[in-house]
Amino acid sequence: MNIRNIEISDISGVMDIYLPFINGTTVTFETEMPTPDEFAQRVINYQKFFPWIVSEENGMITGFAYASKYRERMAYQWVCEISIYIHSESKRKGVAKKLYQTLFEILKLQGICKVYAGISIPNPESVGFHEKMGFTWFATYKNVGNKFGQWCDVGWWELELNPPLENPLPPVNYPELDRKELLRIFETHH
Repeated sequence: MNIRNIEISDISGVMDIYLPFINGTTVTFETEMPTPDEFAQRVINYQKFFPWIVSEENGMITGFAYASKYRERMAYQWVCEISIYIHSESKRKGVAKKLYQTLFEILKLQGICKVYAGISIPNPESVGFHEKMGFTWFATYKNVGNKFGQWCDVGWWELELNPPLENPLPPVNYPELDRKELLRIFETHH
């Protein structure tokens, strides 16, 4: 398994993984698949600040994970929201764990203190995975989204990556990270 930065040529494989979650689940509250150009632009916009990584095996994208801004205000810059999606045939093979381990190491390097995972509940598979990765529940937003004609709750889990410092430096944007250190992280999680 190869964990690496997403490339534009991966968009089709990523969209193939994401589409069943849009069409058949409340895992995402997105109701329509973006066009390939819209999806590519989303990736480009997120990568101005945070990583978007993929797992690949035998030339096939098996999963993806990324970080995004938690809120727009500057005071929130040391925290982010994370998301992960795994191809149905690649579940329970360690793909999600390796993606998160890689993502979290990059976010630590950036100076991010805490990551948040919003999980549409009930979703015992995702809750169990996140808690196994060290996340703890801290809130539930009741009836916050409506998809497929039903109101859904979203639970929020958090994980501390770096301790909060008294006078923290601003996080380093993803494109500005040391390339050698980033390459080391990716090579560590092959």
